Amino acid sequence: MRASVTINRRGVITLPARLRAALGLKADDQLIAETTPDGLLLRPAVTLPLELYTDERIREFDEAEAELAEALAPARATRLAAGRTEPRAAVTRSRRRTP
Repeated sequence: MRASVTINRRGVITLPARLRAALGLKADDQLIAETTPDGLLLRPAVTLPLELYTDERIREFDEAEAELAEALAPARATRLAAGRTEPRAAVTRSRRRTP
């Protein structure tokens, strides 16, 4: 699909509605503009959501970590008393069936 666009004095380019619809672009979408040997390439920018935590949410995380540490304390004490600093790796055994 081809479309003619105009750049205004401020450098703003308006993409025609049919082009935006065909590409699934909406208001406030971000594009990356780059030069190529063929001219100008506009492509959608990949954006990832960023979660910002409130002080209350951070306290919830801290409380959950404290609860987990409390729950794991007996096992840690047992390991330390046995002279180990790391938990033992889980061992899995496969059972082969004999024909």
